[in-house]
Amino acid sequence: MKRLLLVFGVVLSCFIQAQTAKEIIDKNIELSGGLTNWKLLNSVLLQGRVTLGVNDEYPFKIYQKRPNLTKTVIMINQKETTVEGYDGKKGYAMNYAQNKIQEYPSYVPESFDNDFIDWENKGFEANLLGKEQIGNNSYFKVELTKNVNKTIYYFDVKTYMLYREIKKDETLTYDEYKKVGNLVMAHRIESSSPKKDGDYVLSIFKIEVNKEFPANTFKF
Repeated sequence: MKRLLLVFGVVLSCFIQAQTAKEIIDKNIELSGGLTNWKLLNSVLLQGRVTLGVNDEYPFKIYQKRPNLTKTVIMINQKETTVEGYDGKKGYAMNYAQNKIQEYPSYVPESFDNDFIDWENKGFEANLLGKEQIGNNSYFKVELTKNVNKTIYYFDVKTYMLYREIKKDETLTYDEYKKVGNLVMAHRIESSSPKKDGDYVLSIFKIEVNKEFPANTFKF
């Protein structure tokens, strides 16, 4: 009987945990604009300044469009320089050794939406790993798992806004949330990696949503 109760308790605990993780994700989506408004988002243009290393700063623009089109450009000596992009068929990036843009057949484009938008339909499992204190703030720690891929998300326990996203090779920290149309978006994004060779900080000054881009915007 005790063994049966123990098994039941474990199953019930996992069920409650999964439901709690779902509620946290749902609350984040609700308070940042709602699922309908996120699904109505079809394109984004981010403009600001990127900091590389300690002192290297450059103006940047990031173009993104559903389902996975993207292009990042930075301004060097008043001239736009493409860093990387994906045009729907080809992925490309700057080869700094040769100082030219080249195609990368192994380029893997990212989805326009975050994984936790419609996470259940995408085949993810969500688990609440508890709470964690970072500095003076407390965060819900939620793990999304699909096959062998795992991502950990930290949501503020008071606002439910996403604070941190930990992937296999990169950690992203989000801050300075502001209203953009019907949505709430981070205006500061910091990226760090174990090797520290590609770390950067995006300070975003302007975000335009559902903007029509010229047909050749993403072309390689």
